[in-house]
Amino acid sequence: MNVLSIVHSPEARTELFARAGHPIDEWSFSGGGAPPDGYDAYMVFGGAMHPDQDLVHPWLVDEAAWLRGVIESGAPVLGVCLGAQLIARATGAWSGRLAGEPEIGWYEVALTDVGAADPVLGSMPSTFDALEWHHYTYDLPAGAVELARNDRCNQAFRLGDACWAVQFHPEVTHAQVLGWLDDPDDPAPDPAALRHETAEKIERWNELGLALCNAFLTAAERSLARAA
Repeated sequence: MNVLSIVHSPEARTELFARAGHPIDEWSFSGGGAPPDGYDAYMVFGGAMHPDQDLVHPWLVDEAAWLRGVIESGAPVLGVCLGAQLIARATGAWSGRLAGEPEIGWYEVALTDVGAADPVLGSMPSTFDALEWHHYTYDLPAGAVELARNDRCNQAFRLGDACWAVQFHPEVTHAQVLGWLDDPDDPAPDPAALRHETAEKIERWNELGLALCNAFLTAAERSLARAA
């Protein structure tokens, strides 16, 4: 199975998920236009931009249109953070600023009953502390089912049988989080506290992240086998 990872900046790439057991290529719409055909499954990751910033990042229009076609084709897709917001946009749902402060840091997330039985999100505990770093949220697309949430917003959904989206960051590595903390353009509320908390939690979080990635890849293989 050939997997394509859509990335949006050098600071938000495939990261931990690159350790999965399948070959994963990376592609960026900002520098290369639409990716080539020939891939079986897709991951769409985060970035500093927001899903409605077409004037600043005109390629977002093309990426949303491409993503809509991929989803409609039934190909397996996993969206992370901006990727989740772009899935919402591509399928006609609202995406916009999160009410109140941005969600940056470690926050508790709980699976719904549907999420606990889901082939991908069901790989996670019923509640877990997740690394969050986002200013935007979204409405569930028509026909989507909620898989996880917290008191701020939806945290995961599934659309159809092959498209998943998570608002949190299961793909982050320790070095990646430290790099984000050094970014003056998107400051954390309490950088020192977040550094300390990340050092304590990142090892377990990476175990859960790899479990979620492997669950998606397994679900993707099953989806492709059904379609064959």
